[in-house]
Amino acid sequence: MQITGWEFAWLDGRAVGSDPSWSYPGLARPLLRHAGSLLDLDTGGGELLVELTPLPAHTVAVEGWAPNVAVARDRLTPFGVSVVTELPGEENEFDVVLSRHGRLPAEDIARLLKPGGTLLSQQVGSDDLKDLNAELGAPPPYATSWTATEAVAALEAAGLTVTDVREERPALTFHDIGALVYQLRAVPWQIRDFTPQRYDRALRRIDAIIRTHGHYTATAHRFLVQASRP
Repeated sequence: MQITGWEFAWLDGRAVGSDPSWSYPGLARPLLRHAGSLLDLDTGGGELLVELTPLPAHTVAVEGWAPNVAVARDRLTPFGVSVVTELPGEENEFDVVLSRHGRLPAEDIARLLKPGGTLLSQQVGSDDLKDLNAELGAPPPYATSWTATEAVAALEAAGLTVTDVREERPALTFHDIGALVYQLRAVPWQIRDFTPQRYDRALRRIDAIIRTHGHYTATAHRFLVQASRP
């Protein structure tokens, strides 16, 4: 099974939660109303940008994972969006930079933002579904800590002014074992050696929990940072 983009409609009703209390699109839309240029980092299949239309006249989406590139181009070309595989090399090019669940290269963002420009990013923190990994007997998902504290430090070191920080650990509830397996295949960095066969015994144990209680709940980790270039 090869999964492209960041659409998880197959999980609707089968895995519920992981969304923080804020609305990322709701925060992004006001930033775009008067923006003439936009950069979206790690756009996936371009799902977010389509949700945010109409877009600034100069909008560039970056996507480095090959299976997603064609998906993003098919979806975004009709909206006049250029999809590239590397960060632009210019300076002072964008009024707004977005990154939802993508990279946060602080120095490049500071280079690419125009003076007065804004970054809005929602990140997956390093504790994301860490309890699920432990339940399965897998290593933690991330080798180093990635929280709002580290992100703010990196952005400020690059010369940006952080204007908003939020961090939450919402629940993610699975209602069947197939949804959990799909999640782990969709985000292969969660358990890098994951196969259903390798983790069969632990998956059967979680399946028994779901059959007994109707669900299995793990803990997600999300944080949001907004910053501007002085």
